[in-house]
Amino acid sequence: MMDVAPLLAVTYGLYVVGSRKGDKLNGQIANTVFQITSEPIRVAVSINKTELTHEIISETGKCCIGILGQDADMPFIGNFGFRSGRDIDKYARIPHILTPSGCPLPEEHILAYIDLKVTGTVDVHTHTVFIGEVTDCGITGEGTPMSYSYYREVLCGKTPPTAPSHLAASCDVESTPERKEGTPMKKYVCNICGYVYDPAVGDPDGGIEPGTAFEDIPDDWVCPVCGVSKDQFSPE
Repeated sequence: MMDVAPLLAVTYGLYVVGSRKGDKLNGQIANTVFQITSEPIRVAVSINKTELTHEIISETGKCCIGILGQDADMPFIGNFGFRSGRDIDKYARIPHILTPSGCPLPEEHILAYIDLKVTGTVDVHTHTVFIGEVTDCGITGEGTPMSYSYYREVLCGKTPPTAPSHLAASCDVESTPERKEGTPMKKYVCNICGYVYDPAVGDPDGGIEPGTAFEDIPDDWVCPVCGVSKDQFSPE
């Protein structure tokens, strides 16, 4: 079997691709976005054919690329990267604007945007590479663009199977906290997005206090990143 580890040396950014069909707003995380010519300016983005974003861009011929900053947290990334726009309104709780193309752009964690009008496509089996003319662009924030390596190594994020660069990723395992009685409390990892539930930290935003063992979390608790239930977690 071929060792694909060298592919991790290929550099990528992280982006929110916004699309719109009528009143339906949608967005997803993508890491395969690149400029291919300067005169005229053309940019390409690769989208999996099963995604709602693919369906909307194919029908409307336009999208907006939002360049993600390093200040973006995992819940924000999880909303756009691990949940389907067919199941939820991804912009329901995300402050956003509409760019000149009419596509949605988050107002937070985005450093710049690029509006695209599709001028061509390349079929690459599981994905379509949309090639677009840049119709508008602008700076919306200050900071450092998030790279895919930063996402993997610092945030220890995973890549969904539909992503062009889907490869296994791992994190260093830290020491395991203990209960007051001396019984070790295990960390649990979401099988879908890679979020780690740490009993020492809990999930305050989800109503889970620090020091709560995974087994003691209510059954209706869900992953704060991708929204799956407790039964989708495994011991670290």
